[in-house]
Amino acid sequence: MKAVIMAGGKGTRLQPYTALFPKPLMPLGDMPVIELLLHQLKKAGVTEVFLAVNHLHHLIRAFCGDGSRFGLKLDYSLEDSPLGTAGPLGGLMDKLEGNFIVTNGDLLTTLDLRKLIAAQIERNAAATISVYEREVKIDFGLVQTDGNMNLTGYLEKPVTRHLVSMGLYVLNRDAVSHHIKPDTYFDMPDLMKALVAEGKSVHCHQQADSFWLDIGRPDDYATAQQIFAEKRELFLPV
Repeated sequence: MKAVIMAGGKGTRLQPYTALFPKPLMPLGDMPVIELLLHQLKKAGVTEVFLAVNHLHHLIRAFCGDGSRFGLKLDYSLEDSPLGTAGPLGGLMDKLEGNFIVTNGDLLTTLDLRKLIAAQIERNAAATISVYEREVKIDFGLVQTDGNMNLTGYLEKPVTRHLVSMGLYVLNRDAVSHHIKPDTYFDMPDLMKALVAEGKSVHCHQQADSFWLDIGRPDDYATAQQIFAEKRELFLPV
C-alpha cells in the first residue's frame, strides 16, 4: 500500500505560525503532525509515502529525510505552483498502483486506516472519502418568512449536523488516472464529482467512534494541542 500526503499548502489561515514553518511541521506536543501521520500510515500497512510539497519544502525534507527512521520509504514531489488538493497526483500516477491513500498533511485523527482501506476494497469503489459529523451552531434566532416577509417560523439558536470531508481518501488508480493531468490545477471535490458523473462508485466512510480535527486555523490548532496532550495514546498506534 502506498500513500500520498498533501503537504504543499501555505497555511494562510494559520499565520503567523506558518510564516516560519509549513503546516505539516507544526508541533503537537513533542512531534510535528506529519510525524504522527507517518506513524499511523506505517501501522496501517503503508510501505511507501510520497510527499507533495511546495511551501518551505526544504524544512519538510530536512525533517522527514528518506523515511527510514519511520520504517517507510519516502519520496518527494515538488509543485512549482499550487495545484489544488488533487492536482499534485498528476505527477505521481506512474508511481502509484491499485488502491492508495491520499491525506492532507494537517489533520489530527484517530480514524482506523485499516478499516478505511477495507471499506474501499469491499465495495470495489473508485474512491472512498472519510467523513465526520460536525455540529454547526448558530448563536442567533433564525427568522423564517414567506415571499411577502410575513413570519412563518422562528428557530432559536438552532444546531444542525452535517457530514464533512476529513481530507483523507482511498483512491483507485485506474478509476482516477484519466481525470488528473500533470501540472494541472484540480481539486478533490471536482474529482469526486467527475467520478460520480461517469457512474463510478464513491463511498463515504464514517467511523462513529473516531475523532478528527483540521488544524488549519489557530483555534483548532490550540484545541488539537490540548487534546493530543491529554489523550496522546489514542493517536499514536502501539
